[in-house]
Amino acid sequence: MSEVTNGSAPLLRLEGINTYYGQMHILHDANLQVGEGELVCLLGGNASGKSTTLKTVLGIVRSRTGTISFDGEQITNRSTSYRIGRGMAIVPENRRLFGPMTVLENLQMGAYLHGGGRPEDYERVYSLFPLLHQRRSQLAGTLSGGEQQMVAMGRALMARPKLLLMDEPSMGLAPILVEQNFEIIEQVHEDGVAMLVVEQNANVALSIADRGYVLSTGRIVLEGKASELIQHDELRKAYLGR
Repeated sequence: MSEVTNGSAPLLRLEGINTYYGQMHILHDANLQVGEGELVCLLGGNASGKSTTLKTVLGIVRSRTGTISFDGEQITNRSTSYRIGRGMAIVPENRRLFGPMTVLENLQMGAYLHGGGRPEDYERVYSLFPLLHQRRSQLAGTLSGGEQQMVAMGRALMARPKLLLMDEPSMGLAPILVEQNFEIIEQVHEDGVAMLVVEQNANVALSIADRGYVLSTGRIVLEGKASELIQHDELRKAYLGR
């Protein structure tokens, strides 16, 4: 497995991970790592195991074999709440906001481990998403899909994560919103937050990532620097699982 780009110990490391749903074997001997401040994308088609990988990282589902290390600690058997407390946050697929709550209340929920958030936390989120400041008193469930994605990202950033996990950030968004969304992801990355981004849109993800992995039927079939993967002749074949 290729090492992280800066040569230091990875922030996140998965080694020999095998994850099942009942008797169904989903992830097969998965090895993956994310370095400090690194943006890594995980690509693959439907049912390739991408979302299961994030759930395994978070401890929502448990691997039967292998180890997971985070920030210098082996966390394979630790709870999801412990992992979040150690510095993980997620922007889930389909956003999953608290619809009957306001934008501000959703942001506060992201900061519950930090007493509801410091002024600088809100300033950071509002600088990335000025619209959220205007809509802070609006019910999250009444926002458009693109606006809800902003809230979901803002809520995760309120947790001050060391590692931000993103599950299909482009799903359901118009092309112009996808472009804007990934520009913001790039800004967050430039601020030094390590990110693992699960995505089907290979071109847009690889255009901003440092490194990438390609999953096909639960197996990592390609990995490397994003600049190399985007030129790889076999990327489309592996990405489509053919």
